[in-house]
Amino acid sequence: MSREFIYKEESYKIIGRCMEVHNELGHGFLEIVYKDALELVFKQDDIFFEREKPYEVYFRNILLPHKFYADFVVFDKIILEIKCATGIADEHIAQTINYLKVSGNKLGLLVNFGRGKLEYKRIVY
Repeated sequence: MSREFIYKEESYKIIGRCMEVHNELGHGFLEIVYKDALELVFKQDDIFFEREKPYEVYFRNILLPHKFYADFVVFDKIILEIKCATGIADEHIAQTINYLKVSGNKLGLLVNFGRGKLEYKRIVY
C-alpha cells in the first residue's frame, strides 16, 4: 500500500529554509531566535506564512478559554512547529498532532534546531 506524500514541494521548500537557518546560526539559541530567522527568510523568499496563528479549541461544543498557537502555518496548509531540544520527543509529536486536529490541516512539520544536525519529522494527520 503506497502512502501519498502530501505537499511534497512545499515541504522541501520549508525544510530547505530551516536547513539554511540552522547552517547559518548553528544550534544553541532559544526557539525565538530560530522563529525570527525563519520569518525573515520566508519574507525574503516570498513564502506565504502566518506566525503564532491562534486556533480555538472546543469541548462538548463549548469554546474553551485557551487557544493553541501554531508557531507557523506555511502556504496556508502546513503546520510548522519549532523546537530547540536534545531530540524530538513524544510530547512534541503529540503537540503537533493537536495543532493538526484543531486546524484541520493534514501535514505538520516538526523541526528541532537543538542539535548539531537539524532534525525534522513529517506528521500526516
